[in-house]
Amino acid sequence: MASCATAPRASVVPPDGGRHSELTTADADAWLDGLVPAALEREGIVGATVAVVSDGEVVTERGWGWSDLGDDRSERRPVDPDRTLFRIGSVSKVVTATVVMSLVEEGVLDLDEPVQDSIDVTLPRSFDRPVTLRHLLTHTAGFEDELTGVIAGPGEGPTSLRDAVAVDPPEQIFEPGTTPAYSNWSNGVAAYVAEQVTGRPWADLVQERVFDPAQMKSATLDQPLTADDAAVVSGGWDAAGAAAVPFEIVSPAPAGAVSATASDMSAFMLAQLGHADDMLTPQTLEEMHAPALGRDDLGGLAAGPRMTLGLFEEDRNGHRVLGHGGDLTAFHAQMDLWPDDDAGIYVSLNSTGARGDATTAVREALVQGFADRWFPADTTETTAVTATETAAEHADALVGSYQVSRRAETTFLRLFYALSAVDISRGRGDSVSISALTDTSGAPVEFVEVEPWVWQEVDGDRRVAVDQVDGAVQAVGLNPAFTLQPMPMTRQVLPLVLFASLAVLLLALVGTVVAVVRRLWSGRRPVGSLPSRVNTISRAGVAVSLVALVAAGVLWASVAGALLNDAGPPAAFVVRSAQVLTAVAMAGVLPATVVLFWRVRRAPAARAAGGGAPLRLRQVVAVTGHALLVLAFIGLGYAAVTGGLLLPNISY
Repeated sequence: MASCATAPRASVVPPDGGRHSELTTADADAWLDGLVPAALEREGIVGATVAVVSDGEVVTERGWGWSDLGDDRSERRPVDPDRTLFRIGSVSKVVTATVVMSLVEEGVLDLDEPVQDSIDVTLPRSFDRPVTLRHLLTHTAGFEDELTGVIAGPGEGPTSLRDAVAVDPPEQIFEPGTTPAYSNWSNGVAAYVAEQVTGRPWADLVQERVFDPAQMKSATLDQPLTADDAAVVSGGWDAAGAAAVPFEIVSPAPAGAVSATASDMSAFMLAQLGHADDMLTPQTLEEMHAPALGRDDLGGLAAGPRMTLGLFEEDRNGHRVLGHGGDLTAFHAQMDLWPDDDAGIYVSLNSTGARGDATTAVREALVQGFADRWFPADTTETTAVTATETAAEHADALVGSYQVSRRAETTFLRLFYALSAVDISRGRGDSVSISALTDTSGAPVEFVEVEPWVWQEVDGDRRVAVDQVDGAVQAVGLNPAFTLQPMPMTRQVLPLVLFASLAVLLLALVGTVVAVVRRLWSGRRPVGSLPSRVNTISRAGVAVSLVALVAAGVLWASVAGALLNDAGPPAAFVVRSAQVLTAVAMAGVLPATVVLFWRVRRAPAARAAGGGAPLRLRQVVAVTGHALLVLAFIGLGYAAVTGGLLLPNISY
């Protein structure tokens, strides 16, 4: 596997005797060479780049694998940490926050003033409390999630920042400042505020306030890239051996558009650690790196890791770490800073890998390995995790199904999120496990209450805080920008109701097809009495509804496929047609009820014709089957309404 490295620039001897070993270029390179090539080979990842900084110096910048596979092996281009551009995805949000903080530093912006006063776009508003830059940079502005347009479809160009903010904005579903809920759109709004107040294009603000002062010489926001940059950008792949993924255009651009080399990211990390005098002052960096919201806003969630102004806070081996990840279709990046230890690591991969969670595992192995090797826990202060006296009682209160705060409520995507519950269950002893929190192998981990309503990972660093009122759980902090909220019972039963209903309806469709074929084969015609004609018409209505259900399923599947594969939003006609067909399928409850009524009315006559003998098993089965069919149509309607499939808003 190809490997490329810069010349050693630093041999940093750490003053902290608690470190496991000196963070030198030679040691870092040896560690990386023992980990990265094997991981790429094992996971089917084409290429990777890594940068490490410490004590104001670049320790190492490395590249492995390939940035261009060419038409044959002789044309392959290795990853070069100095020249190869990688997409950094949502790590771009830290760049956005840095620009905003530079304007706050100058007094041009105020973190706590309503942003609506500074822009020419009307933001959706459902609460009295106004949205501020503090809310936007901490993912607590309260807006629901949007999927469409985040990555442009084939043949589509970039969207202007104003259009990304103004066209079909998401609804506000939480009170600002109270509920962390990750939002790409909010980051775009923060950038648009800066653009509006300064009168400068966003790309110029980034160049002048981040790229130039941090000396990020190759970094760019261009979408698509210039010819020169396109010649050195890495290709992206789903996995080794798969076709290349085209260059992706992200919207809003501030949320994920930056392309940068490993050398650029070394410079950015050093600037964030206070080694670029022209970017932010130490006081501004301190404010940017401090938790941005407290208990008055977040309630009990404030006892866990919190968002700073643009960065995720976490703990590794007792050391405070600030970071941000970034994921596009093919590129997957992670940047983590140790502000108290003056160090950082950045990694970006140009493939998703053979397993869906491969890049998560690789990034976590690198970051945790870095922490364990150079910033281990202080063994003199390490103590075993001890449960509180209330652990068992509070564990029982936590058990249940939850919905993630990053979700849609006013569009048909509500169904997807309603079907994606996170479960909290009891573990061994007084511990709990959270289905969304696993180790790198995907196995669940256990959490124990170490303070009232604060849970610590057993044999790990993750902490989960709970907001509660009189023992009733209101929210669980999954991480600084994602919150779990109790799933309403109406949604908890939705998966069972939906899938049971679909199973019955599909069986009914098969039975209808068989009955029609048998009738045509035998040449029988329906009896001409009025009840018989009503029954026949009702059966036809049921058949039409079942066919409509199949057609709706095909259309909804195409919509889901487009969203999951970032193929661009399906045409409004497709979504509207799926909604109409869903409504037709739901209406099948009416003819199904008529058929059931006719069957029940026939039962006494059939019994009389049999001399008062009990109903035959076939008749009982027929009545029961039609009753189940009616219930299935009712269940379908319940799922469609609860899941929002018929909501008029199709801007998602």
